[in-house]
Amino acid sequence: MHPRMRRVRPAGVRTSWRTVDDGDFFCAACGGDRRYRLRSGRRRFVLLGVPLLPRGAAGPVVECGGCGSHFTPDCLDHPTTTRLSAMLREAVHSVVLAVLAAGGTQARAAREAAVEAVRGAGFPDCGEEELTALLAALTADGRVCLEIELHETLAPLAPHLAVPGRESLLLQGARIALADGAYGAEEREVLAAVGRALEIGAGDVDRLLAEARMPS
Repeated sequence: MHPRMRRVRPAGVRTSWRTVDDGDFFCAACGGDRRYRLRSGRRRFVLLGVPLLPRGAAGPVVECGGCGSHFTPDCLDHPTTTRLSAMLREAVHSVVLAVLAAGGTQARAAREAAVEAVRGAGFPDCGEEELTALLAALTADGRVCLEIELHETLAPLAPHLAVPGRESLLLQGARIALADGAYGAEEREVLAAVGRALEIGAGDVDRLLAEARMPS
C-alpha cells in the first residue's frame, strides 16, 4: 500500500473555516501587533473524505496572521501597541489640561512644566500658546466639559495599564500642580478625579500626592 494511503483516516470530524473579519491586534504569542483573521467554522462528520453529517459550529476564533496561533475573540479588547501609545499620549494631554485649568495658567513655572510633560508624551511641537489656547476652548462652557473629557480619556486606558503606569500619570499631574507652589483645593480635587478614573484608591492618591512633594 502506498505510504500516503496508510495515513488517510476513514472517518472523523473535520472543520471547515471561513473568515468573517480581519484587522490588527496584539498577539500575545508574537509579543507585538499583527494582522488577524476572525474565523468561524462548521464541523462535519467525514467518511472516506466525504462530508456527511453536521456536527455543529466551531469558533469563532482569532487567528494570528504571523504565527497562526488561535485566541478567543476577547483578545481583540486589548489595544494594539500603536493604539495604546496613542491612548497614553491623549491621557497625558488631558491630565495636563485638567490640572492647568484647576490651578490657572498665570504661573510660568506651571506652564513650562505642562509643556514639558506634553512634549515628553509625544507632542514635540506643542508650546505654551497652543496649550493655553486649547485650554481656553475646552473651558469656554465651564470646567464640566474638561472633566468629562478627562474621564472619557482615562477610564478606557486604566484596565490596560499596570499600577506603576497609572501612578506615573497621576504623579505627572501632581508635579505640574506643585510647579508654582503647594496644591490648591481645586488642584487636589482634579487630581483626586484623575485617581478615580485610573482606578487608584483614595489612600494611594494621598500617598502619591505626598510623594510628589518630596525632593527628587
